[in-house]
Amino acid sequence: MQEKVSSPILGKDEIGAISVLGLAHIGDCVYELFARTHVVLSGHTSSTVMHRETVALVKARFQALGAEKIAPLLNEEEAIILRRGRNCKVHGVPKSADISEYHAATALEALFGWLYLMGRNERLNELFSQILTLTENEQ
Repeated sequence: MQEKVSSPILGKDEIGAISVLGLAHIGDCVYELFARTHVVLSGHTSSTVMHRETVALVKARFQALGAEKIAPLLNEEEAIILRRGRNCKVHGVPKSADISEYHAATALEALFGWLYLMGRNERLNELFSQILTLTENEQ
């Protein structure tokens, strides 16, 4: 029988046993789900437009700007996760990003993974809403 997957709420010890890259791996999916949901709820119906808009929100450069934008809003625990994510060793950087952008994007994803596993969905919504306030000029 296959194990049922749901939105887990883990304790700090359980989450502490997950590597920062593990948190970022989960957070990548969580962040993209937020981005895709935003794009769909914005009324886009063309798959080409939805894809283009989603890519704009999930690219490393935009995530790096998002991490910078929300950093002052984080509590001490969240700031520690963001810092750990920024400092972790990553393997390979996409051609569309420089190393500092990729580290910042990984940090944001780690934070989103951590918040998700903590069951802090309201906080995820708050932070994602702040990221969405970035303007075209900032991208």
